[in-house]
Amino acid sequence: MYSSRVNYHTARYTISAAKVSQCPTDQCAEVAFAGRSNAGKSSAINALTQQSKLARTSKTPGRTQLINFFSLKNPQGPDATPLFLVDLPGYGYAKVPVAMKLDWQAHISDYLADRQSLKGLVLLMDIRHPMTEFDQILVDWCVDAQMPLHILLTKADKVNRGPAMSLLAKLRRELGERMGDLLTIQVFSSLKKTGVEQLALQLDNWLLGPQEDSSEADTVAAE
Repeated sequence: MYSSRVNYHTARYTISAAKVSQCPTDQCAEVAFAGRSNAGKSSAINALTQQSKLARTSKTPGRTQLINFFSLKNPQGPDATPLFLVDLPGYGYAKVPVAMKLDWQAHISDYLADRQSLKGLVLLMDIRHPMTEFDQILVDWCVDAQMPLHILLTKADKVNRGPAMSLLAKLRRELGERMGDLLTIQVFSSLKKTGVEQLALQLDNWLLGPQEDSSEADTVAAE
């Protein structure tokens, strides 16, 4: 009997694509991670997979310029649908040349518009600086495309619990009015491992279908 949970520790680097045509065959199930270059995207992927060097982290935000695919073992068996985590290029770092920013934006836009295997988007925001212009662009895209969106309010260890919960409630209320059940949101800390299990449950629901314990995915991660 196969498991109903994905073991994210099985994640392995597969390929990096400079454009959508170089991505793996579009007959799989995948979840993409997006966010500004300093939002802690690589650290979150590494925390989820329990691998400190799977996704590249750098003291120079914006270094990752490609769409990176990490394969996962499908718990439903070797003949089941291939599963991937996708690390999209970071965006918005001030020191990156404008031409490069536009190129990255084009990569992300093409991927989001054309990729049929995409089951949901994880948008990472620094909890101290949420809803930047780039974040709003991706939220708007998810609304228009009716794409499930899971927001990670990262670096939660940098703020007190009270303000974190207030921001969580505010964004859940404001964005929920536009997205309804397509939106889930949580606080997250790669350093403290806060919210890792909650994130895994949400990804399981997207990659494998709703799970019996899926109600846990919208609980407050900081509790």
